[in-house]
Order: sequence, then C-alpha cells, then structure tokens
Amino acid sequence: MERFEVVILGCGPAGLQAAIHAARRRLRTLIFGRLEASALFRAHMENYFGLRGKVSGEELLRAGLEQALRFGAEHRTEDVVKLEMREEGFLVVPESGREILAQALILALGVSRRKKKIRGEEDLVGKGVSYCVDCDGFFFRGQPVAVVGEGSAAVYGALTLSHIASEVFLVARELKVSETLKEELAASTVKWVRSQAEEVLGREEVEGLRLSDGTVLSVKGVFFEEGARGALELATSLGVALDPENMRYIQVDRRQTTNIPGVFAAGDVTGPPFQVAKAVGEGCIAALSAADYLAEKRRAQKS
Repeated sequence: MERFEVVILGCGPAGLQAAIHAARRRLRTLIFGRLEASALFRAHMENYFGLRGKVSGEELLRAGLEQALRFGAEHRTEDVVKLEMREEGFLVVPESGREILAQALILALGVSRRKKKIRGEEDLVGKGVSYCVDCDGFFFRGQPVAVVGEGSAAVYGALTLSHIASEVFLVARELKVSETLKEELAASTVKWVRSQAEEVLGREEVEGLRLSDGTVLSVKGVFFEEGARGALELATSLGVALDPENMRYIQVDRRQTTNIPGVFAAGDVTGPPFQVAKAVGEGCIAALSAADYLAEKRRAQKS
C-alpha cells in the first residue's frame, strides 16, 4: 500500500493551491482528479488579483498543476470512489483499485451542478428519483432501477445497486472512467444501455424511464449520478459533518478543519460564494492546517 502524508481530492483551484502549499512544506502530496472536471476549466477569468486581461480557466489550471508538480506533488487523473478511516490514517481507494494510506485528507471536489433536468424528473424527486445511491439505494431492494451518468459516480453507484436491486440499467452513451472500472462493470450484472435518458415516467411514483431511441425501461427508481463520486458522499462516509441549515456543504472552521481530525475541506464544497479567490485562499489555509496537524501528531508520537 502506498503512503502519502497529504492526499487531495479535487483538481480545481482549491485543490491545486492546497497541493502547492503542502508540497512546499515538504509533505509527500498526492492530488486526485481531472482538470477538465473543474467548473473553471471552460470559464474565463478577469476579476482575479494580478490579471492584466481575460485569461482562460484551462490556462490557469494547467499553470497551477505545473506549479504543484514542480514543488514535488504527484498527480493521478482518476477519481476516488471510496474513503475509510483506519487506525493508522485514511484509506483512499481510487478507480484503479490501488489502495493508498493518507495521514491527512483535503476535500476540494467542488459541488455537483445538475445540468438541465429531463421531463418528469422534478415531479418525481423523492418518489423514485434520487441523486444519491448511498443515501437511497436501500429503499429499492429487490426492485429494478436505472442509473443515469457517464462518470465514476454513475458506474460506482450502479455496481453498488447491483447487490441491492433486482435489475440495474446504466444509461450512458459513453463512459468516462478508467479501464479498470469498465472491466469491473463488464464483470457485473449491470446492463449498460448506450442511450440517453429523455423522460421519467409515472404519476405518484416512478414507473419507467424513456430513452432517446423510444425504448422504455420498466424501473421503480432512477438515480442521476453525474461526474465523479460526490464530495458529500465521500465525506459523510467518514462521518464529516455538513452545514446544519441545508446539509449541502461541508462544515469547516476558519482553519478549514472539519469535525474529523485530519480531514480538511476547501473551495465550493464548503459553500458560497463560489469564487476562485475564495477557493484559492481556502486551499492555502487547508494545506497549512494539514501541515500543522501532521507536525503536532509527530510531536505527540515522540513524547
């Protein structure tokens, strides 16, 4: 099992700034994530300190990653699908399945922004439509379900449901995941349907899912799982507390510390305002706090 002092989940401005500071503190640092998954990647910036004109988000992210790597951080373009607390640290399991042990975690995965909803979806939320397999999967024990999405969240969700539901359909024209995860999917009972979801059917509860080719899947549940495994799903699996008002963001203090020692969070996942300046500042603080936490831990072990 590989060991790192700091593992950062997320390759946006918060995660990259955290990696720069952690690596500068001479901590063995690993970043997980894809630059293109950041909301900044396809945007432009001109209201950020020091910019003389409009700069592409992609350019900023690539420059940030180059900095982090130059200072000694490592980067892997895969998603993390599982986190566990261990006596000696935190177990991190990415798509490849190669387990890693981290002494500290920085959660900087951003927030999930649901794209345009399909017909019938909004009317049936809580009546068979869900956005969290880990939260609601158990309610569909022994029933047919569909998972909509092309990233690791969807594949991992479908695999989880394959041990719960009677039948699982994964609806996606293509899959943007590692070959390892594709192989695991192929070896499972999940049925990959290469199409696009068009309409959730039903009145009082979900009765089916209509696809773009006119096919109707007879299912009782439809899970929309876009992108990577969500920060909230990964965080709550460790017992990380969410904000008490709407339970949508990770609760942190001014040191970006969560309620779990050794776990820090930064960027959009901690709540608004959703600005690059805030994300970068929080990433810096999270890394410095993680470094202080590890230093204190080492002192305690020596005494």
